[in-house]
Amino acid sequence: MPNSKTGDIMRIMGIDPGTASTGFGLLEQEGSRLRLLEYGVIRTEPGIPDAERLLQIHRGVGALLKNYRPEVIAVEELFFNKNSRTVLAVGQARGVVMLAAAQAELQVEEYTPLQVKMAVVGYGRAEKRQVQEMVKALLGLSRLPRPDDAADALAVAICHAHSRQKYNLHT
Repeated sequence: MPNSKTGDIMRIMGIDPGTASTGFGLLEQEGSRLRLLEYGVIRTEPGIPDAERLLQIHRGVGALLKNYRPEVIAVEELFFNKNSRTVLAVGQARGVVMLAAAQAELQVEEYTPLQVKMAVVGYGRAEKRQVQEMVKALLGLSRLPRPDDAADALAVAICHAHSRQKYNLHT
């Protein structure tokens, strides 16, 4: 498969980190064309210690990277909400995702929720449903990708693809 070094095709993995469910979406970009390869979630078992859940996420992401060999990982930046416990858990999940990427010697690109919405919908205050509808349209899907975490991960991957094309990035 040609890679970004030769300028033809790039595999981009988008990640929407979370402790209970980490979404992933894998795309191939060739010029302005996007092709969906895979999407889904890594689920962790509720009720087990946080350290064990983080290990499950790390192993799951590591297996995805080994299996699909993306050239770059795009991760959504932390969104600060009122629940500090949620922010901490998501931050920990992001950390193990970034560790897995570093271990695989992959570049990590980070995008804010605003950047993702702007790249996918063209409007930074877009609702979740609007983003999902655009992901469906941009990837030529017959229905909305589910679950939400996987759809969000695909949106992050699309954001990177659009940013890469807009700014003529090589990664």
